[in-house]
Amino acid sequence: MHEALAKMAAAGGEPSAQGGSDDLFNNFYSEVKQIEKRDSVLTSKQQIDRLLRPGASYFNLNPFEVLQIDPEATDDELKKRFRALSILVHPDKNQDDPDRAQRAFEAVDKAYKNLLDPEQKKRAIDVIQAGREYVEHNMKEKKKQLKKAGKPQFVEEDDPEMFRQAVYKQTMKLFAELELKRKEREAKDMHERKRAREEEIETAEKAKREREWQKNFEETRDGRVDSWRSFQAGKGKAKKEKKPRSFLKPPKVKMEQRE
Repeated sequence: MHEALAKMAAAGGEPSAQGGSDDLFNNFYSEVKQIEKRDSVLTSKQQIDRLLRPGASYFNLNPFEVLQIDPEATDDELKKRFRALSILVHPDKNQDDPDRAQRAFEAVDKAYKNLLDPEQKKRAIDVIQAGREYVEHNMKEKKKQLKKAGKPQFVEEDDPEMFRQAVYKQTMKLFAELELKRKEREAKDMHERKRAREEEIETAEKAKREREWQKNFEETRDGRVDSWRSFQAGKGKAKKEKKPRSFLKPPKVKMEQRE
């Protein structure tokens, strides 16, 4: 990357200036991309290490980063890049480390499938564009502060490499934030589905209990009626056979005879 920086210094201009310096900036950026392209040629082991490096679960959210291809690449270029990279990390080609190779291959395959989906590809491009716009906005704000302070309006992001790194970091941050939100929505949806399922099971069990109660009620109704009739019949019979009450008679009082 120092090659582009050296040429920028030799040019004696500031790519942050408007007008003709925009072309200068674009030229520098193109050279940076060429250097990146040269550096992207890695061995199988290096590619596997890159795809499984610490933090890969977030780094690999950007499908263009996984495949090391520009968002402006054509479908044919995308296909060729996928084929070359997938062969490079395929487990059959890395039999000394098949497990890690399989994980790297899955990352490449997922990125390729995402970019084959127009909606997913557009979403990824929008995130990258948002990251770039965020960095550009910050650059403008920094330069406003420098101008207000009467200082040279040059910020570190005027260096194409520093600009690329800033965009890369911000883009990765945006992808990570979107992934966290996706996981939160997924967890919420899962919770809602679980709750709905529990309510469904509870409703079904309640209905089952009610059916069983109704069934038992119907099956025992004749028995209850017979029992009641028997009770009533026994009660009437006992009433008919009821003996009259007997009262105790007072003892007769003997009259005393006087002599």
